[in-house]
Amino acid sequence: MAGKIGLNVTQICLPRECTEDEIIEEVLKLNEDPRVHGVYLHLPPASLTSRVLNTLRPEKDVDGVSDLNVGRLVRGDMNQGFIPPLANAVMELLARHGEQRKFVITLYVSEDHGMEMSGVGPLTAALRMQNVVQSSSRWAQGQQYRPWTLRSLKLQPLSPVPSDIEISRAQTPKPVDQLAQEIGLLQEETEAYGRTKAKVRLSLLDRLREQPDGKYVLVAGITPTPLGEGKSTVVIGLVQALSAHLKLNSFACLRQPSQGPTFGVKGQRGQISTHISMLEISMLINESFNLHLTGDIHAITAANNLVAAAIDARMLHEATQKDKALYSRLVPSVNGVRRFSPIQISRLRRLGISEIDPSALTPQEVSSFVRLDLDPAKVTWQRVVDTNDRFLRKITVGQASTEKGHVRETQFDIAVASEIMAILALADGLGDMKTRLGRMVVGSSRSGQPVTAEDLGVSGALAVLMKDAIKPTLMQTLEGSPVFVHAGPFANIAHGNSSVLADKLALKLVGEDGFVVTEAGFGADIGMEKFFNIKCRASGLRPNVVVLVATVRALKMHGGGPNVSAGSPLPREYIDESHHSLLQSLQLFPWFPLWLPSPWLLHRTDTQAEIDLVCQMAKESGASDAVPCHHWARGGRGSVELAQAVKQAGSQPSHFQFLYSQETPIVEKIRMIAQKVYGADDIELSPEAQAKIDYYNQQGYGKLPICMAKTHLSLSHLPEKKGAPTGFTLPIRDIRASIGAGFIYPLVGTMSTMPGLPTRPCFYDIDLDPVTEEITGLF
Repeated sequence: MAGKIGLNVTQICLPRECTEDEIIEEVLKLNEDPRVHGVYLHLPPASLTSRVLNTLRPEKDVDGVSDLNVGRLVRGDMNQGFIPPLANAVMELLARHGEQRKFVITLYVSEDHGMEMSGVGPLTAALRMQNVVQSSSRWAQGQQYRPWTLRSLKLQPLSPVPSDIEISRAQTPKPVDQLAQEIGLLQEETEAYGRTKAKVRLSLLDRLREQPDGKYVLVAGITPTPLGEGKSTVVIGLVQALSAHLKLNSFACLRQPSQGPTFGVKGQRGQISTHISMLEISMLINESFNLHLTGDIHAITAANNLVAAAIDARMLHEATQKDKALYSRLVPSVNGVRRFSPIQISRLRRLGISEIDPSALTPQEVSSFVRLDLDPAKVTWQRVVDTNDRFLRKITVGQASTEKGHVRETQFDIAVASEIMAILALADGLGDMKTRLGRMVVGSSRSGQPVTAEDLGVSGALAVLMKDAIKPTLMQTLEGSPVFVHAGPFANIAHGNSSVLADKLALKLVGEDGFVVTEAGFGADIGMEKFFNIKCRASGLRPNVVVLVATVRALKMHGGGPNVSAGSPLPREYIDESHHSLLQSLQLFPWFPLWLPSPWLLHRTDTQAEIDLVCQMAKESGASDAVPCHHWARGGRGSVELAQAVKQAGSQPSHFQFLYSQETPIVEKIRMIAQKVYGADDIELSPEAQAKIDYYNQQGYGKLPICMAKTHLSLSHLPEKKGAPTGFTLPIRDIRASIGAGFIYPLVGTMSTMPGLPTRPCFYDIDLDPVTEEITGLF
């Protein structure tokens, strides 16, 4: 009967003497199996305990025997429950025949199968199958896009504005499972990490693949000051305004902050507010936001350092063993059988060796297989740690006697500078991430050939370490708007943007009329340019609106104002109203290259006269609109004007185009960025940089996009050159490649990938109350 109506039925037979726990184990498996839409417990009465019945998910309980479904039946609410097939069969017979025909229904109890009724068996079975069809239909309906039922949280602005931590602790967040339900996530699509954050599974992309994307908004900024100018706070303020005040579905997508700056200089306060805090405009995130969060950076650290350990170990073993001994250890005999692992077979294929029998390789093939022949002087892979530690900028490894004199110089980078972090941010799925991890180049052989992580045999293990990190973390703002926090690539060396996957998931969740707001690190010349030419190429996504953040403070500094530094008093020029330096800076507009889509300027501080001047000149310079923003004091309410302007701009066509073609030669790509974005006259390549370009072209990497590594404090390579300098030549001292991430990165001037601690780091102010477990000094 089931086959005739298209149902697949699986019978699970348990031993007569099975325990309650064994029954529950089977039921739990069926609960988690998405292919199963109905479960019928055909068990002896003694086995149908309350614990067994209530283990079964109500939505799969097609016999209606769980307490929840029985309660729904009693209440008359059958929108989600099921009428028990036996009772339904009796009701069906009564409804059909009424008093017109007399019939007898005999109730009896069988030894094996409990209570049954003769005469209604076939009808009961048919109605049970009808419940399965109904369950399947409900499941299919549940897979469709769900309209949001987002409940905003009330936020009471105070004057003067309290500290970030005081604002955060004054609010009670929604449980993350409630937030997930409000934005249309299914129960099986989230993995909770405590009460207020959860990982979101990538299966969501497949479920909503036919759902049109929402509007894509990028928040970028003019060249910042050393204090930062609030792009992250603008992202949150804008999303709170869109969601809580304009009632439009909206999502924020942010990078995870590095633990290094959290304990270093980012967050140190003097008489001025510095740029540590995503909570500056009340982002509701507990202390873990600036600490471990869900452990993604730790996973990257572990994966990165596994590669480093594999490199040095492989060089040692190759240097101390003959081919035969090395081959025996790389392909050992287990129970008398020798086999290549799948990753080793992949290496054989890359070497052009088709044989898969370890005993059949020729001596020359054995030598090619076991010898990566890494040149110690050309190893490009570094170890990482998520702590600012200047003394790790150059180290020597291999000094123990057990390493037999294999000493070499290397270094540590900050964890977020790892290529694995850049891969996490650019991958579009687990398979893509695994492929990218495998093709990471860790160095060159003595013959000049690139050596990859897959050559080392470590790419599968890296994917295992990163399998949970690839899922974005769901959190919320103080006003209850959803936020994805995912990835945190170093904005100088890498592309400095949150993940492609977070953006893609959010664009599906907000729906066609919703908004996803993401941020590009540092100034427009770095983060925004890389967002367009690297991230948009990788994702296939195109932004609809760009919000360009500017502050009077930054504009004054770029117009000739004195330097500022974190923790020091702000010079009077930035406190008093001053039109001179402001006007000088504004005359350098446009701050953005003409190839950006729907460019904007946003302003948010200082006197009304200064604000009016900035807004006027921004519009004259081509901005779609220019509005003041007060999210830092009033939350979403202070960004409503901005949200309305973004909504208006999002309804207009975007004229997005890439700055360069992938086919453009490497040197010309670099020159185009230097001239069209930075304002340089030309570039100057060092001999080493030119040699690297020749090598990368030879290896087939010439079509990769460019990721410039330079200071964020100036459009030029010199941090002290403010405004929009001209008449300079951009020096390219070296060029490196992140093949797994998929870009070439030229090094401009001096660029450190390991920050150092200042004289007075932030950790002086960070403490824990052992009784209440309350953290102080973190924000």
